[in-house]
Amino acid sequence: MSFRRPDEVLPHRPPFLFLDEVSDLAEGTSARGSWSLSGDEWFFSGHFPGRPTLPGVLMCEAIAQLGAYVVLSSPGLAGKLPLFGGLDSARFRRQVVPGDTLTLEVTLGRMSSRAGKGSGRALVDGAVACECDLMFVLVDA
Repeated sequence: MSFRRPDEVLPHRPPFLFLDEVSDLAEGTSARGSWSLSGDEWFFSGHFPGRPTLPGVLMCEAIAQLGAYVVLSSPGLAGKLPLFGGLDSARFRRQVVPGDTLTLEVTLGRMSSRAGKGSGRALVDGAVACECDLMFVLVDA
């Protein structure tokens, strides 16, 4: 099954779009997607010279973008913009380097017309690289 491209759903644009594709979507509930890192990304040159490493906060952002994709794919929420309201329990389990592909997973929890919660994780070759809980608020786009 094919899903809409992230840039057709999300307001994010390069260089701050960290979701390449969505491979699974349970409308309003959960999704699975990916982000492939070529090594040419802007942050690798300074984080860290000689040992390029994906910043953990960008893994959390990639998870949040997949969560936003789930939210914006829900009927009745078109025209809304999910904004970060909080980030809890973030844990970074392994280094992510150029050439890695992050498999992203997110599940939404409690949702209202104004806010919601979710949790997600980023994996590389089946090993958890990052996991976190997200809170977001919905505003008019």
